[in-house]
Amino acid sequence: MNRRIFNPVTQSEKFDAEGKFIRRYLPQLAKLDAKRIHAPWLLSETERIKAGIVFGENYPAPMVMHDLARLKTLDRYAVVKK
Repeated sequence: MNRRIFNPVTQSEKFDAEGKFIRRYLPQLAKLDAKRIHAPWLLSETERIKAGIVFGENYPAPMVMHDLARLKTLDRYAVVKK
């Protein structure tokens, strides 16, 4: 059985490529370009400072690293599949 795992970053890039929704509801990210707005936690420290993003102050620190969570989930599916 093929398992699909929802990735909010991929969905955001696919259905809101320019980041219009993000810019409207997260104005602290509005300065970011369309490529970087979907995953601000991947910005370098210099890029975050330039954009005025401060984790824990005006934007939350990441809670889930989706690439790692996906791998863990696939491992769990593999155990159940056996």
